Amino acid sequence: MSISITQATLGLRESDLPGMVLMEEDLASHFDGFSAVREGDLDNRALAEHGFSGATERRFRDAGRIGGFVREFVSPTAQLDMDGADLIVGSVAHLFDTPDNVSRWMRDVFLKDFSENVGAVLENGQKMIEVEELKPQGFFDDAVALKTVHDSSGQIISSTVIDFRVGRILGVAYVATAGNHQRLEEASALGIAMEKLIVAAALDG
Repeated sequence: MSISITQATLGLRESDLPGMVLMEEDLASHFDGFSAVREGDLDNRALAEHGFSGATERRFRDAGRIGGFVREFVSPTAQLDMDGADLIVGSVAHLFDTPDNVSRWMRDVFLKDFSENVGAVLENGQKMIEVEELKPQGFFDDAVALKTVHDSSGQIISSTVIDFRVGRILGVAYVATAGNHQRLEEASALGIAMEKLIVAAALDG
């Protein structure tokens, strides 16, 4: 990541985050027909409430996270019993106090928390049964990825999630799929499209 873009993110505020997450028109043709089902601010309290056991607002604040914004889209036709069907796609933009804390979060929170919670029953009732670290390509700066597999009342759901850094911004792009399937290529395309939005917002700021 060039120094100029990193420096440009120093002036970003939480109010800039909605412009960094994907809109319906930013989705690849593979996701035609998907419609927005959830969007809004994602503060540290809300993130902790929907996180793993032991997650706290203070932990996230101490890690340098200031706030975030999420937008999520759902398939109009896919069902849990349709093996291989993509169910949900989404993106999240998180604002941190420093670029270094973005990279620390990617490893000390994202990768670490998922790997340590294999076998755990999550707050939504799903049991996480598998985590696989992936190697994303094509990003300007630091990027990591995971494929997770969950059991939801006997139905298997997999999620491919990419975390990437643009200065003080942590971008997250993800695809949830019925059955045990990897979607690294699709999630990477979403992340790279989001990366362009983040860079544009930083340079316009």
